[in-house]
Amino acid sequence: MTGQRMAIFEAVFKESSHFTAEELLDKARLIDRTVSRATVYRTLPILVESSLVREVDIGTNLKYYMPNKEQESHQAQVICNDCQKIFEIPAPFMEWYGSTVSARLGLTPISQRLQVNASCQEFQSEGYCSKDAASETTATE
Repeated sequence: MTGQRMAIFEAVFKESSHFTAEELLDKARLIDRTVSRATVYRTLPILVESSLVREVDIGTNLKYYMPNKEQESHQAQVICNDCQKIFEIPAPFMEWYGSTVSARLGLTPISQRLQVNASCQEFQSEGYCSKDAASETTATE
């Protein structure tokens, strides 16, 4: 365990929302300026494989990550098409649904996810989204 990996680990678990590898690099460099991009990209798959971090694919060219902290076991993701913010909400019905449809086919569910893409009415009418500080800054510049 190197100092760079410790900084990456610390940066990951300070997060309470989704982040990209590049955002993680910036945050890890605040802890240890020697953290390299290559180390971040080599460490993330290890954190995902060990279930310390979840990888979230929202269908863009970026992967998002989120630390696996104490959460509901089944979460749905609502993705704002306007600001790309990812919201996680409890979805307790998913366990029942996954088991039910799998059992009908004689299969056992291994994983499942529910993603909803949505459009922000506030962004559409006001030109910014108060849920995303970055879009608010952009709208006021």
